[in-house]
Amino acid sequence: MIEVDDLHKAFGAVKAVDGVSFAARDGEITGLLGPNGAGKTTTLRMLYTLMTPDRGAVRVDGLDAASQADAVRRRLGVLPDARGLYKRLTARENIEYFARLHGLDAQTMRSRCETLIQALEMQDIAARRSEGFSQGQRVKTAIARALVHDPRNIILDEPTNGLDVMATRAMRNFLRKLRDEGRCVLFSSHIMQEVAALCDRIVVIAKGRVVAQGTADELRAQTGEANLEDAFVHIIGSGEGLAA
Repeated sequence: MIEVDDLHKAFGAVKAVDGVSFAARDGEITGLLGPNGAGKTTTLRMLYTLMTPDRGAVRVDGLDAASQADAVRRRLGVLPDARGLYKRLTARENIEYFARLHGLDAQTMRSRCETLIQALEMQDIAARRSEGFSQGQRVKTAIARALVHDPRNIILDEPTNGLDVMATRAMRNFLRKLRDEGRCVLFSSHIMQEVAALCDRIVVIAKGRVVAQGTADELRAQTGEANLEDAFVHIIGSGEGLAA
């Protein structure tokens, strides 16, 4: 479980995150939905300890991200906005390298790598160098690398960005599988179809603040709109939103 309490982050005079609070629960997919520049990526970077908040707190499975950062990182699998593969390594070697960084023994590393390669349908690229990979192939490798230590909490920044239709469908199925295993899955998106198709709960962020949160049905009911896209436009256009 990931709990976020009153997060603030400013860059000079710009308030990128201005009091964000929400919870992402185990066994659910929680979506951070918002327009570009809303503060989604900055929020996620504070969650996985890449940035330090100016104020507020993050807890992962009850552990404080500020005072117990190493323990928190061990409980997180992160797909950042920058995929950052090592181009001279194969897909398998990229995954194995991160397994070693997490201290996995050789047998566990091989088992986890094979499980992820099968689950993400990477058999055709496992032995290929990642230089020249398509966007979808890079994302699959980066996700496998992020999950090799079998974390219970998954944070994904725009996981389907740039993927084709078939790769997007495969990614959706994989995220549902993680949820069904009881993991906490949190991902950011500005793509309405992704959020509607995947999320058990939605947190809408605009101008660095949470302006609404709930299930898709709850957001539609609160706005009186028939579909999620219209509800989102209603929430964003209403200035202060519906609920924080």
